[in-house]
Amino acid sequence: MTYNEILEELRGKLTGENYSENAEILKAEGQKYARAKNDDGIRAVGTLMMEIMPAEQVEEIKRLTHIDGERLDEIYKKIVALINEKNCVDAKPIAEKLYCKITEEYKEGENSKFVSTRNPFEDALLHNLFKPEKTINRTPFDFCTFISAYAFILVETGSTLEAIPVLEKAIEFNPVDCGPKFELAEVYKLLKNKKKLIEVTKDTLKVASSPVALARCYANMGYMCADMGEYDDAVVFYTVSSMVAPHPAIPYELRSIAQKFNKPIVKPEASQIEKTFAKYELICAPDPDVIKTASQLSATYLAKGDIPNALNALKILYNLTKDEEIKQLILKYDPNAQQINRDGTPMNTEGGAPNITRTVNENPEA
Repeated sequence: MTYNEILEELRGKLTGENYSENAEILKAEGQKYARAKNDDGIRAVGTLMMEIMPAEQVEEIKRLTHIDGERLDEIYKKIVALINEKNCVDAKPIAEKLYCKITEEYKEGENSKFVSTRNPFEDALLHNLFKPEKTINRTPFDFCTFISAYAFILVETGSTLEAIPVLEKAIEFNPVDCGPKFELAEVYKLLKNKKKLIEVTKDTLKVASSPVALARCYANMGYMCADMGEYDDAVVFYTVSSMVAPHPAIPYELRSIAQKFNKPIVKPEASQIEKTFAKYELICAPDPDVIKTASQLSATYLAKGDIPNALNALKILYNLTKDEEIKQLILKYDPNAQQINRDGTPMNTEGGAPNITRTVNENPEA
């Protein structure tokens, strides 16, 4: 269905009795379209919510979600377009204005704070890890990503140090999103700040919910060790990164350090891997709280009969554990679920059937 068709269908579902009843109807429809990742449906729900809302509320929402009559997400799209054109100079003042708007209008209050979590898993992980005592309010857009873009622009335009507090602000809006943490790690790489690079990588590992995210953390540790001259530790971290989620850059990194130290690459033994991880107070596995959150969430949604959300949590769980029972449970509810080989490529299945999706967030570090 097109946007206009969805709009008309939704209008037909409204009772016309009062605002609160219609708002509840639209809220339910919005959740349905969000689960289906139907952007036109979500946009249509938003349009109708504005239509039925009292005028004074509409004006307040516009004040919070617009700059000079333009919606914040549309401004962000302009910034991304300029970044893609490698025009960070023109993007910088726009991104700065967007950043100032967000940080001014969505400040943390005495009893509440705003967060930009993107799905039920991130919501659950946030509460399990940080146990917020304040009331949590969801932001209208993904401010964590919006702010991270400004930090990227700052780095690209030579203001590397200025990017640090900006990325820290992005993390405040979503402390379980790996994206700004990875960007912060890149900043510390540029600044050659080994201590802070290790610190932010440890923080990222606490929330990493996919093999890709875990592998990038290990690769960052490998980079840091190579830079410090810790050849054996670098080989361990790069090797484990490749084992968890292969990336074409890793063999080149290993070759580079072999040449730098004039030593052949020898695959580390399991005991050496364990010893190296212990040296940096790390475990060579997903964080137990991440596993626990995905497990609890999948059980909760299965008990409610909410299969789509249960599957999202189960796929995160399977991705991190490779538990065969979880795989079979996923295939029970979604026979066409995508299955991925260890190297991240689609698995060939009999009859050419579609292949268990890697994660609810297909691009965890973006």
